Amino acid sequence: MSRLRFPRAARLVRSGEYARVRAEGRSVHGGFMVLTVLQVAELEGSRVGFVTSRRVGGAVERNRVRRRLREIVRADRPNLQPGVWFTLVARAAAAKASFANLRDEWRHLAKAARLLLLDA
Repeated sequence: MSRLRFPRAARLVRSGEYARVRAEGRSVHGGFMVLTVLQVAELEGSRVGFVTSRRVGGAVERNRVRRRLREIVRADRPNLQPGVWFTLVARAAAAKASFANLRDEWRHLAKAARLLLLDA
């Protein structure tokens, strides 16, 4: 089994990329996060961006939520549609949610947005 990595090339890093996903993408809302998906012409792979505002909590809570979301998406990377940019915006309730609850909601939202290739 190959090592599941999350390289910088698989992440949205520029503010213009986040703005494009927000302006042109479609959103699916959940209790812990909002998933916004944009189909792009590039087919080399999907790219993801994570947003945790101060509403989530202090720096420790925001970083914990961001690490959890990054790990959840990293594990499902092989099953993601190619040529898709998406953002995950954490809501305040995400700071109190367990890892399992965040993972379950991610998979529910990803299926609703048709982001996953297979039933993961």
